[in-house]
Amino acid sequence: MLYSDRVMDHFSNPRNVGELDDANGIGEVGNAKCGDIMKMYIKVDKGVITDVRFKTFGCGAAIATSSMATEMIKGKTIEDALKVTNKAVVEALEGLPPVKVHCSVLAEQAVRAAISDYYTRLGIDPTPIVGEIGDCHACEH
Repeated sequence: MLYSDRVMDHFSNPRNVGELDDANGIGEVGNAKCGDIMKMYIKVDKGVITDVRFKTFGCGAAIATSSMATEMIKGKTIEDALKVTNKAVVEALEGLPPVKVHCSVLAEQAVRAAISDYYTRLGIDPTPIVGEIGDCHACEH
C-alpha cells in the first residue's frame, strides 16, 4: 500500500498522544474485530477545545488519522470541531488507500464521541447537537 508522506509523518511522529487527566470529554470507538480502537480525550473551556489527546490501538492509518484529527480540532470551538469530517481528515493527510478510509471514519466518530461525552457530563442530551455515533461499518464484515 502506498501512503502519502503526510500519513507516514503522522504515523511515525503522532501528535497529541496519551491521556488527559483533566479531560471533560472522553470518547471511545472501534471494535477489536477489525483491530482498530480509538480513544479521544478533550478538554473544553468556554466552548473551545483547549487540549486533546488520543490513544489508538490499530494500524498505521488509524494512528495517522487519530493524530491528524486531534490537530484539526485543537483550539477550535465545539461547533467547528463537529464540522471536521472523515473526508477532511483524508484530504489533510493527502489521501488514504481505499481499504483504510474506515480509519478516517473512526477518527471522526472518536471526535464526536468525546464531544458527546462532554455534553452528557454537563447534563445535556448530546444527540441533537452531535448526532448518533454509528458503528464502524468496516468492523461488521
